[in-house]
Amino acid sequence: MAHDVRGLMFDVLRAHGLTTLFGNPGSTEISLLTDLPNDLTFILGLHEGSVVGMATGWAIAHDRPAAVILHTTAGLGNAVGALATARVNRAPLVVIVGQQDRRHLAFEPFLTGRLDGLAGEYPVWTEQPAHAGDVPGAVARAVHEAQTGHGPALVIVPMDDWTVPVEDGATLPAPDLVRTSTRPDPATVTDLADLINGAANPAIVVGAGADDPATWAALTALADRLSCPVWQESFGARAGFPQDHPRFAGHLPAGRAGLRKKLAGHDLVLSVGAPVFRQYHFEAGPLLPPGSRAAVISQYAEEVHRSPAELAILGAPAPVCEALLDVVDDRPEPAVPVRRTPVPVPDYKGVLMPEHVFSALAVRLAPDTVLVEESPSSRPLLHDMVPARAPLGFVSAAMGGLGFALPAATGLRMALPDRPVVAVVGDGSSIYGIQALWSAAHYAVGALFIVMSNGAYAIMDRLASEKGHGKAPWPQFTEVSMSGLAESLGCDAIRVTDLEGLHERLDAIIPTLAERTEPLLLDIAVGTP
Repeated sequence: MAHDVRGLMFDVLRAHGLTTLFGNPGSTEISLLTDLPNDLTFILGLHEGSVVGMATGWAIAHDRPAAVILHTTAGLGNAVGALATARVNRAPLVVIVGQQDRRHLAFEPFLTGRLDGLAGEYPVWTEQPAHAGDVPGAVARAVHEAQTGHGPALVIVPMDDWTVPVEDGATLPAPDLVRTSTRPDPATVTDLADLINGAANPAIVVGAGADDPATWAALTALADRLSCPVWQESFGARAGFPQDHPRFAGHLPAGRAGLRKKLAGHDLVLSVGAPVFRQYHFEAGPLLPPGSRAAVISQYAEEVHRSPAELAILGAPAPVCEALLDVVDDRPEPAVPVRRTPVPVPDYKGVLMPEHVFSALAVRLAPDTVLVEESPSSRPLLHDMVPARAPLGFVSAAMGGLGFALPAATGLRMALPDRPVVAVVGDGSSIYGIQALWSAAHYAVGALFIVMSNGAYAIMDRLASEKGHGKAPWPQFTEVSMSGLAESLGCDAIRVTDLEGLHERLDAIIPTLAERTEPLLLDIAVGTP
């Protein structure tokens, strides 16, 4: 039985299945982390961005909270960008942040952190317990806050709190279990069905919130019932529909003009697991084409509340879509079926291009592969050439910041040891999270990291050129060796420079991905698309 704050907090973590702790230790966490009980596992990351990124991948894979330990101001400050990504990726995290000794905080001693508010509005909940005895209850509540808030919940704990005695049978101010009702209201379903049945030409747009087996099954049945196309939201962090399905029409463009063009002729757009809509650069004009109405189904309140929709349903998408199948009209096939034009692969002329890499992956990857993306300059090509064929088949950083893919792929593979995990990352992107390769190697995580190395921030060069702003001031970094960096961190790496070598390496590696116990980085020299 636990007799101090530390022991009782560990009991809370055990009760909620949080027995894997991701962290980078500091002096304010020594009394918490040393001499851990044997049933708790500590996963070291060499930078707090990697720590939170690995935990984010773990939480996404398990669809439940992961535990993170951060070190006062330096640790939390380093992790803020990754915490923002976790929030927008809807990854529940329980984050314990160390603080200086409570007994002299009033003097602001060395390593005192001004921690409340340091991560801005990205935590879904932050608590600084008033007394040491309140810490275990705060951690228990953080589990529920992270789960229901779909993001990181922070508990700030002074270093001396862990050894404070607690009474036997202490009452925690948190429930043992929280359940949310997911059954849709029949009247609401009828209202949505009336909208759909009254539309001459509906379309469906899916997003990251639809990425689970039940929603995929319900959406494929609904799309077939309505004989309608299904689009993926632009900048989606996960695939909301099987992208090899005949109804899949592709990814929506980033700008409003392109969006209106793609959805022209559809008088009702049903957005499932996504808001209406997340775009990138601003363009004037309405989101939807003239004469089109919108409805939205999402489990996330902030998506529902900001969507310009005629009807918005706040709830889990799968039960709503399943209920719709009983009340929407069966429609005949459209006169013009969905057709997608295959991406042409250029002739190989001595320089590998992204199309060569993606076409090779497309015919070799198993359907259950988890593909983690962070290659901004070639993401559209990857979308078009390597479809997501199973839930979790595509994972990316919803926030748009770099440094996600390497640690997230590591955490995903830790959590899903029986599924192949492949990260496709630009060399510029990979440098932001390169420390994760050490964790992947040290903990025998058999992920494959494919780094598209062009020695430049290609997406930034392209944006500068497209906007007509003139010559960009940033240089290339062709002297950086991605394979050399990987090997210095203990991760095996292979440099690939030609098409024959690419095919040979992929043929040898990909069939073994599900069984791999060691990471591997392919450093692939590519031209700029």
